[in-house]
Amino acid sequence: MLSLTRHRFFRSITCALAAILISPALRAETHTADVIVYGATPAGFCAAIGAAREGASVILVEPSAHIGGVNTGSLCFSDSNQMFRTHLKGVFEEFHLRMEADYKSRGVQLPYDVSVKDDHKPWTYEPHVATRVQKAMLDEAKVSVLSKKVLTSAKKDGDKLTSFTTKDGDTFSAKAFVDATYEGDLMAASGVTWVIGREGRKEFNETYAGKQYPKKPMAISGLDANGKLLPLLTANDAGAEEEGDKNVMVYSFRLCLTTKAENRVPFPAPAKYDPARFEVVRRYFAQEKKPILLWDLYPLPGDKVDANNGIGKQFSMGLVGGCNGWSEADEAGRARIWEEHKQYILELYQFLTTDPAVPQNLRDQLAAYGLCKDEFAEYGHWSPQLYVREGRRMRGAHVLTQDDVLKNPTKEDSIALASFPIDSHDCQRVARGNGEVINEGTIFPVRVPDTKRGYAYQIPYRSITPKTGECSNLLVPVALSSTHVAYSSVRVEPCWMTIGQSAGIAAAMVGKSGEPVQKLEYSKLRERLLAQKQALDLP
Repeated sequence: MLSLTRHRFFRSITCALAAILISPALRAETHTADVIVYGATPAGFCAAIGAAREGASVILVEPSAHIGGVNTGSLCFSDSNQMFRTHLKGVFEEFHLRMEADYKSRGVQLPYDVSVKDDHKPWTYEPHVATRVQKAMLDEAKVSVLSKKVLTSAKKDGDKLTSFTTKDGDTFSAKAFVDATYEGDLMAASGVTWVIGREGRKEFNETYAGKQYPKKPMAISGLDANGKLLPLLTANDAGAEEEGDKNVMVYSFRLCLTTKAENRVPFPAPAKYDPARFEVVRRYFAQEKKPILLWDLYPLPGDKVDANNGIGKQFSMGLVGGCNGWSEADEAGRARIWEEHKQYILELYQFLTTDPAVPQNLRDQLAAYGLCKDEFAEYGHWSPQLYVREGRRMRGAHVLTQDDVLKNPTKEDSIALASFPIDSHDCQRVARGNGEVINEGTIFPVRVPDTKRGYAYQIPYRSITPKTGECSNLLVPVALSSTHVAYSSVRVEPCWMTIGQSAGIAAAMVGKSGEPVQKLEYSKLRERLLAQKQALDLP
């Protein structure tokens, strides 16, 4: 009897000790580095390498399991073809040169040459190649990469960010931080002022602000028999044309697809499918005289295509209105919105490939495509990265505006050159009365006449620094200080990558000197940016 009692006692002690040993609080770790970059987006990748090449110890922290953002998540038709390539240097150029070398080493001939600067053919690649090259570059720079670390809180001492904590209890401390998330999560957690949505026209005197209606109205009703909005419409009143709002430009997925039989994986069935959800698209096809495929398909190596939301199309891969609230949502909220976007595309694919309302040639054309067997196997061949075109925007030391992009491009503290067109996807889909539907929020590319490129301008260092007194050791290269209009030009990976590298270099310098980011001497920063082959000066 005593033996049994003793056995039970020791067993209970053993169980209690085991419970303590596996307690999340005891498993939590403290990570320390000179520079910590939160967000393994393309900008975060470049920021981490930029800081490491300045001699800083660097940790790159990512909330999801996916490293590389959209560059490794199927946006493989680089937007740099719409920019002045001579302005895109540093890690951005190196990344593409190394992908080109990867293909050449395997005897694959690409339809472009990265070294030819006046050739504006699109630079294209496959997601798994981008992933391989990116990992090699991070490993060579000795950047420590940690994934599945969801930010929960940040800690400050006065205006200095000392650490942040993640969901698993880990703490990350550094001398300087870079928020490279698409959403501006660390910036927001650090108490830095931010906005979301669109400004009114008077706030910064921007002609492209407020409501925008460049697309032709559709002569169809957006209402059902009871006078209620059909699915896929967001409003029957878009609001006053001069005024801003909280709407964000549409998100979508970029999908890597193929028609090659041996590599093609059929699209999975949606969790549910209701053809009535696409009644407004059915009405569109009924009155459209020249129906076209509603997805943009860009050719890639490996007999693949990059599928994208069509900015000029009335309906496409983007779930209009579905992205509102993404940046402000918690982890569970974002998971729900992510799944809603995936299910929308799966349902749309089913509609566009099976519904009699869709012309047979278009049904057949899209039905030929499937997912790629050799991409994203761990995710069922679906891209793990939602294409977040726009999130929070900091209100920092200098707010970039339409005027900076189009009229006053030069800045005394240039850290990068931008030249993508001002270009916003839809923000709303509106029913006007009982006989008209119109997409609102599109800004068709504002380009240099007779070219495909936008106007060139300098990104000032002040646009990635918080206001003095808000945070003295944080830099924000993605959710930078900008209006919606100017952000519609900044918002592409080539631009974010060059800004990100400069932010990483600046963070390393601040970490070494201990001075506030707002006090960093520009002449010294410029010297280091040029040493890392950044382009800073307009021709």
